[in-house]
Amino acid sequence: MCDSASGGEEVTETSTASAVDSLISLPFATIDIEDAYEVTDVPQMNLKRSKAKESVKNKQIKKRKKKHEDYQPNYFLSIPITNQKITGGIKTLQSTIIQQDKRLAKAMVGDGSFHVTLLVMQLLNEDEVNIGVDALLELKPSVEDVLQGRRLILPFHGIDTFGNHVGFVKLAEGDHVSPLLEIAEIAKRTFQEKGVLAGDSRGFKPHLTFMKLSKAPWLRKHGVKQIDPKWYETFINHEFGEETLYRIDLCSMEKKKQSNGYYHCESSIMVGDKNGGEPDDAELVRLSKRLVENAVLKAMQQYLEETQNKKQPGEGSVVKAEEAGGSGNDSANNRK
Repeated sequence: MCDSASGGEEVTETSTASAVDSLISLPFATIDIEDAYEVTDVPQMNLKRSKAKESVKNKQIKKRKKKHEDYQPNYFLSIPITNQKITGGIKTLQSTIIQQDKRLAKAMVGDGSFHVTLLVMQLLNEDEVNIGVDALLELKPSVEDVLQGRRLILPFHGIDTFGNHVGFVKLAEGDHVSPLLEIAEIAKRTFQEKGVLAGDSRGFKPHLTFMKLSKAPWLRKHGVKQIDPKWYETFINHEFGEETLYRIDLCSMEKKKQSNGYYHCESSIMVGDKNGGEPDDAELVRLSKRLVENAVLKAMQQYLEETQNKKQPGEGSVVKAEEAGGSGNDSANNRK
């Protein structure tokens, strides 16, 4: 059997050699496959493509980065404050602060402008404003889904500041905070999905601003660099009242305000059921209480105005003498 195997190997070798010789004689035997099918240096081609893709990607990143670097919000979503108890309380607070230093009147938020900012954004032209309006309209059903037919009551209590430069009335803690934060997040997502640059790196902290030192930058030159807590200490735990979320406005920071002092409004959506159905017993009690509180506040405001406007005997001549003698004394102003 070993001999048979050896003989088989010789036959196989002879046959293989013959087959190779036959293949060599064929016309395509000397053709290079890479030449025939124009196969080039594959790694080099991939490298060029990779570099091209990387270049395009870098340009896009730079473009997006440049756009974000130029991001300057000029529009915002506003929850208007219409409860007269809240607005009246803020006016009383502002009057109390101004009595301590009349120069601070220029730092106060004007009557009619009180609101809670839900979202800030940048809209650079009419086309982008139209996109913003569309996004606001799309937001309505999502807000209604969050509210589930319920009223969202926002209670305001106490005072705080941002870095002692912006004074605001605080939104009280409670079950109302979670749905409000959810609405703010949905709003941000809705506008961003439309391609709108929206949002704030500081995150959303609902608040009701009543004064900003940045409204009167010249105050800094006159020694007013921060909001003094003593100015509002009597309002630290003050209950300003409740606002029902019923409307969200798309407002401009730069366009001329309306005659009532509120911001220029591009569009609005009505949410919740403030204007629908008969008020329940709890709502009737709340409305009655609000009427009484508004009447008391109005009386307080009238008293303060009369006190401020009432001059003491000889006051006019004293004032004139002071003005003639040196009205620019900053240290005297700071003590007021």
